[in-house]
Amino acid sequence: MLMNVNESALLIIDVQEKLMPAIQNGPTVLAQNIRLATIASLLGLPVIATEQTPDKLGPNHPEIKRLSDRTLVKSHFDACVDGLPAAFLSACKEVIISGCEAHVCLLQTAMTLLQNGYRVWVVIDATGSRKIADRDAAFARLAQAGAYLVTLEMVAFEWMRDSRHPLFREVLKLIK
Repeated sequence: MLMNVNESALLIIDVQEKLMPAIQNGPTVLAQNIRLATIASLLGLPVIATEQTPDKLGPNHPEIKRLSDRTLVKSHFDACVDGLPAAFLSACKEVIISGCEAHVCLLQTAMTLLQNGYRVWVVIDATGSRKIADRDAAFARLAQAGAYLVTLEMVAFEWMRDSRHPLFREVLKLIK
């Protein structure tokens, strides 16, 4: 199954400044989330971000904040408990999800989205945890639950579908 750009929203989980130094490959995870949000914004997709207790973990990285249409402040690990589905446009059936930590907030949010009938794609090269084993266990569990594991390039090219897309060159510069 391919993603449908007209039914998709990007959800970036907790890419917070104080958390990122503790994440394995944190600079790469951050850079991929910025690229992903930039591409989604260029293509007109809604970009929704979450912040886990920002009074303790600080806000999202400034670029993530700038590129997000909405930011949901949450205390639950599962963003759906704090009202996430209501933040999506009614046309959204697919959630492309990335961020931190894979085995806690991202996993719990993605599982609830799957249970609520959303198609969920996890962008593995834009997702991290403090420990690689936790991240990898989350990916295995999410795949078993029906989430699709994808990379940023897979997402970008599926959203555009055609090398004649008017934004193809601009998007290509972001991912190469």
